[in-house]
Amino acid sequence: MADYDLAIIGGGLNGVSIARDAAGRGLRVILLEQGDLGAAASSATPRMVNGDLGVLERRAFWRVRAALAERGVWMRIAPHLVRPVRFVIPAHSDERPPWLLRLGLLVYDRLASHGGLPGAATIDVTHHPVGNALQRPFGTAFEYSDCMVDDSRLVIANALDAAERGADIRTGARCVRADRLDSWRLVVIDRGHRQVITARALANASGAWTASVAETVLRLPLPHTGVIKIGQIIVRRLFDTDNVYVFQNSDRRLIFASPYQRDFTLIGTVAKPFKGDPAVVSMAADDVAYLCDAANRYFREHLDPSDVIRTVSGVNTVIAPAGKRLARDGAMAFDTGRGKAPLLTIFGGEVTTSRRRAERAVSRLTPFYPMSPRWTANAPLPGGDFAWARFDAQVDRARERWRFLTEDQARRLVEAYGSRLEAVLGDAKEKADLGPAFGPELTGAEVRYLMAREWARFPDDILWRRSKLGLTMPPADREALTAFMASAP
Repeated sequence: MADYDLAIIGGGLNGVSIARDAAGRGLRVILLEQGDLGAAASSATPRMVNGDLGVLERRAFWRVRAALAERGVWMRIAPHLVRPVRFVIPAHSDERPPWLLRLGLLVYDRLASHGGLPGAATIDVTHHPVGNALQRPFGTAFEYSDCMVDDSRLVIANALDAAERGADIRTGARCVRADRLDSWRLVVIDRGHRQVITARALANASGAWTASVAETVLRLPLPHTGVIKIGQIIVRRLFDTDNVYVFQNSDRRLIFASPYQRDFTLIGTVAKPFKGDPAVVSMAADDVAYLCDAANRYFREHLDPSDVIRTVSGVNTVIAPAGKRLARDGAMAFDTGRGKAPLLTIFGGEVTTSRRRAERAVSRLTPFYPMSPRWTANAPLPGGDFAWARFDAQVDRARERWRFLTEDQARRLVEAYGSRLEAVLGDAKEKADLGPAFGPELTGAEVRYLMAREWARFPDDILWRRSKLGLTMPPADREALTAFMASAP
């Protein structure tokens, strides 16, 4: 008998979503991630849960409707991680005409059906706060509803739920060989130790490494794939509102500028084909300049590449049909046969549809295993067992329970942990009860929780994925954090 029903290579959003779904259906699951969960493309997304207006413009109405239905699911099962926001599109005289924008947003609202969010509206930016940051003579803009998401924490929440349902989640574990008979025999280097694991089925969800894993580990080359790089920039906060700006660039691409970690603005996205090592990816100077130029068409405050505080970039595998442009949609392949253990290959795709993509992937295994029905659309992720309209009430409750928290501190913690905040703060009566402080917000208690429960092993795991506190933490506190984690049991 095999050790597991399903082994998954890759701990990005696709991998952990499959692990959650499969574990919840009763399968014995192991997930192998060579580094940290969500350390690659899953931490470099545009951070949006939406129907994608660009897709709507290509008249892919079914795809938009399906994505908007998933938006509603995420608001229901992860209200701490997925938050409704009003998006604003200033009408630019050189781009799409106002009537076309108005019509597109009307269709967008209709496709959303009963989403519970306010519909699109026309606003006069000369008498509205969203106009304060814009150049003149912008006079009209269109406002609509969509959602923002903390992509890195969404990965962690899925992994947590999978683990609580019995999945074995291993980080720092690399699969170096896979032999396929009626079951899979995997050779794994787990934090320096060699181990052999058997599984009845295997899922290759290794993101940018999908093709190389297929060729070198599985020895089953994957044809017609390419790798695409996405990039964004972080600058100081450029506007005071909580809106997300949607800018029509001169090449007809849509550029987004969104509030980021209170004091910053995230601007993106650039997407280009990529060649090279997926572990070493960075934004090129011309891509940084492109995003600065796009923002300068709209914002009053001029941006230079020297104003960029940090870049965010990642790569992922995409379908690349011969002679055609790279396709950015996710892809899934299922391979089986007489005497051959099932192989599932999954890569790419948007954050919005990741839950449904995993659901479809696991369902491909139903002929091979007895399993319970689909379930993830109605089960809250850890910390998400409250209505999204009650988010502010959760923040108020946290401040009543832990009176030493400021409004901003309580909001950050609820955004990260939702209703499970007690697991982090416990019975602390004052901030000193939480142990040493690393910068103004991170405490020893939170670090210990992240190491014990959320697979954090190194400072970057905490500073750039489980939080974004690396943006504001002084170097001395980073050194203290490194020493603290090294000495932790």
